[in-house]
Amino acid sequence: MTSLVAAAQRALLLVDLTDLTDHCTEAAVASLCKKAVTPHGPVAAICIYPRFVGFAKPLLAGTAVKIATVVNFPHGGTDTDAVVEETEGAVVAGADEIDLVFPYQAFADGYHATAEDQIRRVKAAASPARLKVILETGKLVAPELIRAAADLALACGANFIKTSTGKVEVNATPEAARIMLEAIKAAGGTAGFKAAGGVRTTAEAAIYLNLADEILGPNWATPETFRFGASGLLDDLLATIGGKATTTTKAAY
Repeated sequence: MTSLVAAAQRALLLVDLTDLTDHCTEAAVASLCKKAVTPHGPVAAICIYPRFVGFAKPLLAGTAVKIATVVNFPHGGTDTDAVVEETEGAVVAGADEIDLVFPYQAFADGYHATAEDQIRRVKAAASPARLKVILETGKLVAPELIRAAADLALACGANFIKTSTGKVEVNATPEAARIMLEAIKAAGGTAGFKAAGGVRTTAEAAIYLNLADEILGPNWATPETFRFGASGLLDDLLATIGGKATTTTKAAY
C-alpha cells in the first residue's frame, strides 16, 4: 500500500486532467479547472478543446496548471494548412501546450513526407507553446511502425510523444509505452512521454512510471517529461493518497 500511495503522490503531479467529451461545456471546463488544484498539489495541466482555451485561461491564473489543447483531433487528417491555422488560434488564445494528432493513417500508408511536413509546420506555429505529437499507437499497431513514428516526431522537434487520442479501440498500452520510451532514450532523453487513454487507476499509472524508471532512470519522470492524459485517474489517485478504496469509471474520452 505504501508503494501505491507513493506512486499516487508522484502521478498526481503528472496528470493532464482531460475533458474531450463531445458534449463539453464552459461549466464543465470551469469544474475541471477547480478540480485541477488539489489539496495534495496541482496537476500538470488541463487538456481541453481549443474553443475553451480563452475561457479557461483566467480561471487558472496564479496556479501552476498549464493549458493543453488538441489540434487535428481526433482523426489525424492531412490538411496541414487547416491544422496550422487551428494551432495559431489556440496559441493566441493562451494555450501552453499543443497536442497534435499527426496523420497516422497517411504515415502507415507510407506517406512519411506528409507526416513530417505537418509536424514541422505545427511545431513552428505552436511556438512558444510546447508540442506533443499523438501517434495513435493503437492504430499503428506494429512495433516497428510505432518506433518509426516516434523517431520521426522526435526528429521533427516534438517536445513530447503521446500514445493516443483516447477515441479508438486500443489506447495506451505498456507495450507501446516501452517502444516510445526507448525511442526517447535513443534521441537523448530530453523529450517527454504521455500515456493517454485508459489509464484509470493508481496501479495502472504505476506500471508506466516503473517503465520510465527502468528505461530512463528514477529521476527522469517529472511534469517536464512525463504526463498521464486522463479524466478518471485523478479521483483514484486522490482516494489512494487518502487511504480510500475506489470504484473508478471509464475515462470520459
